[in-house]
Amino acid sequence: MARRDVSDQYEEYLEGYARILAEASATGRRLSWEELGSRRALGEQAAEAGLGLRALVGAHLAATRTHWPIRDGVSVDDVLAAAAQAVDAFAEGYERAQRDAVRQEEAARREFVDDLLYGRSDLGRLAQRAERYGLRLSYEHAVAVARGTAAYDEGDPVLREVERALIGRFGDRSILLTTKDGRLVCIAPGDQDDVLVYFAKQAFAATGGGQVAIGRPQHGAAGVVQSYEEALNALDLAERLELDEPVLRAADLLVYPVLTRDRQAMADLVESALGPLREGRGGAQPLLDTLTAYFDSGCVSAEAARRLSLSVRAFTYRLERIHKLTGADPSDPVHRYTLQTAVIGARLLDWPAKSF
Repeated sequence: MARRDVSDQYEEYLEGYARILAEASATGRRLSWEELGSRRALGEQAAEAGLGLRALVGAHLAATRTHWPIRDGVSVDDVLAAAAQAVDAFAEGYERAQRDAVRQEEAARREFVDDLLYGRSDLGRLAQRAERYGLRLSYEHAVAVARGTAAYDEGDPVLREVERALIGRFGDRSILLTTKDGRLVCIAPGDQDDVLVYFAKQAFAATGGGQVAIGRPQHGAAGVVQSYEEALNALDLAERLELDEPVLRAADLLVYPVLTRDRQAMADLVESALGPLREGRGGAQPLLDTLTAYFDSGCVSAEAARRLSLSVRAFTYRLERIHKLTGADPSDPVHRYTLQTAVIGARLLDWPAKSF
């Protein structure tokens, strides 16, 4: 009786199955195209209803036992072959429906991510869609962006590796992990900095030494966009300034956007303070590299010389040459501020490669 109950529970998805077994046992034929199509359609319906495939296969086996033809001369092979064909077609339809559902879900997720990070769509509707992915846009969120040597998409093993690590460590903490423009993106509640720090660590390892930037926590849907753009800008600054830190925080780099807000003023400063370096041997670039190394090493000549593979004496000569050409002494605290600001501006404006 229990076996009959199993198949009865899924009776609507077994429609016509008993007849198929009976005809197969009587004629030895295989399923027709129409019968295979009907099995696939039932499989799709079962998947759309959210039923489990294992239970449905079990229901087919129970129905096979229940409706096994009882008469002389029945070929076991014919009945089992028909049953196998029917179950295979049913599973094919079930899996096809699941693939379609996954594609639709991926498309909906991608559309949501695009709308969220670009600040598109009605805010009320966006907030409703966000809850489906565990985000409450009325709260504060921060965004971290990781880039590596390759471009990543939603199906990339790198994303799955980082996702497993995050889930294993934090479980469900309203974290959204995705990709955008070939980069890994993690959106987390603004008061859970440990999530983004751990994401940065895992992304650095998974991307083979990629760089991660973390935007500041911001409120609302617009805040997610702002934090995301801060992270992108931090990565862009790191590339232009040749910053090699594995983790960058937008909050630590706020001075650079301030410096470049008035581009013309910065260009004037660069030209005024560093323009004379063009008169040096080999042009401005070697002497600009000298200043960059000097300031990046904390104004320690020995360390700066090591970074440039120069002797301390040769490096000191370069500093003297800079002083002579510009009239500004890099070792003087008053002159140093102007020169260092100009060097930062030169890196941001790609001077002297680009003229103003």
